[in-house]
Amino acid sequence: MKNLNDKVVVITGAAGGMGREMAIQAAQQGALLAISDWNEDALNETADLCKQAGAKRVRADKVDVSDRDAMKDWAASVAEEFGRVNMVINNAGVTVTGDFETMSYEDFDWIVGINFYGVVHGTKEFLPHLIASGDGALVNISSLFGLVSMPGQSAYNATKYAVRGFSEAIREEMLVNKHGVSVTVVHPGGIRTGIARNGRKNAEIDASKIDTLFDKKLARMDADKAARIILKGALKKQARVLVGIDAHLIHHLAKSVGSSYQDVVARFYPAVAK
Repeated sequence: MKNLNDKVVVITGAAGGMGREMAIQAAQQGALLAISDWNEDALNETADLCKQAGAKRVRADKVDVSDRDAMKDWAASVAEEFGRVNMVINNAGVTVTGDFETMSYEDFDWIVGINFYGVVHGTKEFLPHLIASGDGALVNISSLFGLVSMPGQSAYNATKYAVRGFSEAIREEMLVNKHGVSVTVVHPGGIRTGIARNGRKNAEIDASKIDTLFDKKLARMDADKAARIILKGALKKQARVLVGIDAHLIHHLAKSVGSSYQDVVARFYPAVAK
């Protein structure tokens, strides 16, 4: 796959943020789109923006990626309508912030259902169609926190590390079985989206403080720039895509100091979080 012209591109979590920007940019590049999200109104706005950007065809569906049957039905319907699937971007994601000791099982199950099982469902149901295309691309969105861990992000870390390991194993299977499907796992750093603001926080967390920290200190890159980097990396069939200078710097720092990076984080995090 050299470009997205006339390719069928599937994107979950397309109601905003990177998902919306990837959909718009794919539309500008001539793709046919099948997009989904749980937020139907915002998803329809994305669909309109894609049409304005020149999309040849846009299908938008309200889908809960954590719902296995819903994902199975959606994938079958998309494949039947378009006749093929060339690229799948499992992008839908949420956050839960707070120490694990005060986190509820309900919140933990919620984030695992969307961040990890959403990727599993999207991969499982669309993979046969990607294989059948002869030159498919699977793109799974992990995070910088799928490479390094952070306090207050145990649940998010768990899901994003899981996405990384899962995706890398799927890529190896595609190579072993000589299937024409590239697998790219993406690790964005701080991107200006609503993921933190719209996420859940433990009861003892000052939500406004956390949102301000993310918006003012951590979110360094606009979503449209992140989308360009992701789509470019996917078309180049890169196994791993780091998005943002913070992702590159922190990843390489952690590699250079080994597991002791955890001690460094624990020492400086309280000052950063103020």
